[in-house]
Amino acid sequence: MKTSNKALGLTVAGILAAGLSVSANAVPDQPTEWEKCAGIAKAGANDCGALDGSHGCAGQAKEDNLAHEWVYVPAGTCDKITGGEVKAVKPAKS
Repeated sequence: MKTSNKALGLTVAGILAAGLSVSANAVPDQPTEWEKCAGIAKAGANDCGALDGSHGCAGQAKEDNLAHEWVYVPAGTCDKITGGEVKAVKPAKS
């Protein structure tokens, strides 16, 4: 009985280790540069305030793909998305 429990434990451990090594290789590195991409945000999934000033918080987009709602995307990808338009990132207030 103890031998079968040990074998089962080793089998499960092996499966978990294999799964972790595969998933670690499948995830790309996080981009170091981002751009503000307007026109692609889903309703309730925008990043921060609207470009037209209609609200100042994330998650308040009322409809999908509004021109004044935006999300951050890895630099160089916004122009590849239908309806996406790169907007300037305003510098932080000092």
